[in-house]
Amino acid sequence: MSAATVVLAGGGTAGHISPMLAIAEALKRLAPQTQESMIGTTSGLETRLVPEAGYELDYIDKVPLPRRPTRDIFRFPARFKQATADAETILKNRGADVVVGVGGYVCPPVYRAAKKLGIPVVIHEANARPGIANRLGARSAAFIGTAFENTPLKKSQWVGMPMSRQISQLDRDATREEARRELGIDPEKPTVVVTGGSSGALNLNKAIASALPDILETGAQLLHLTGEGKTVTDEDGQPLQASDYHQREYLNGMHLAYAAADLIVARAGAATVSEVAAVGLPAVFVPLPIGNGEQELNARGLVDAGGALMVKDEHFTRPWIQRNILPLLEDPRLLQTMQQHSAERGITDADERMARAALQAAGIEVAE
Repeated sequence: MSAATVVLAGGGTAGHISPMLAIAEALKRLAPQTQESMIGTTSGLETRLVPEAGYELDYIDKVPLPRRPTRDIFRFPARFKQATADAETILKNRGADVVVGVGGYVCPPVYRAAKKLGIPVVIHEANARPGIANRLGARSAAFIGTAFENTPLKKSQWVGMPMSRQISQLDRDATREEARRELGIDPEKPTVVVTGGSSGALNLNKAIASALPDILETGAQLLHLTGEGKTVTDEDGQPLQASDYHQREYLNGMHLAYAAADLIVARAGAATVSEVAAVGLPAVFVPLPIGNGEQELNARGLVDAGGALMVKDEHFTRPWIQRNILPLLEDPRLLQTMQQHSAERGITDADERMARAALQAAGIEVAE
């Protein structure tokens, strides 16, 4: 089999970088002789995460499309032209056979450069509502994969979300007790995990703290990932403490939380929704109340399938928790049904689907 040179582009947030790295790892497994490098900007998380993962990273300038009539509109054409020229140079120097883009500010100039050079582009869109970068790139892409079924991109295919194999291949039943022990919680008790993401979610934390006595009364224990700098405190300003209540600001290794949990309460970022379905974990989604409503769209398919509940941030209160979460903890059959519906929606090989599409676009056939 001849080798391909794949250049992956994406950055800004972990939501773009994690699937990019998962696709890169899948390429390595399917075609070990593949040459891989990545393109990002100097202002995103890729500056740290990509080198940490062992990949070479080239940079172009971040050129956001102006959304309001400011002076930046007049500077945009020249800056975009320069970023495209820089991307062309990188693609030529790397000898790219195919470009894989996952979205973010870095992608439009790279997509444009690839088109000028006649290099096929393969795109992955992580959100149910596609970003502008991938909407532009999709017009001439060789392949478009989406994390969600009804993402409005023409000629796209629903492939799922590329994710770490630590999560996609997780056997929750086999690793549950070990994960709970590693997290320092009771290996036998039903477990609720609450997370608002790395930055936390203030209202979510407040509501959980107010309903804590109700949750613990069911016999469940609670692992609360509060977010950095958002430790939940009592009336004296001390970290809130209770038997069977465990709080941490952050957890490095969400696969442990997924393995330990019987139910998760979380925001509805694209990665979280996809990972929860992949591991078959019942969920309560509290979408981020700001933005364009994309988190609600991300969760809609899983909620409609019966694998999760969804509630608006302002409605997530102690009374709501009493009405909706306590019955789940008091009747394991309800959680079992949700688990089955969640797993039915889960896709665990999106990384390899995207890697195969990239290799195929580069003219490399890989045996199934």
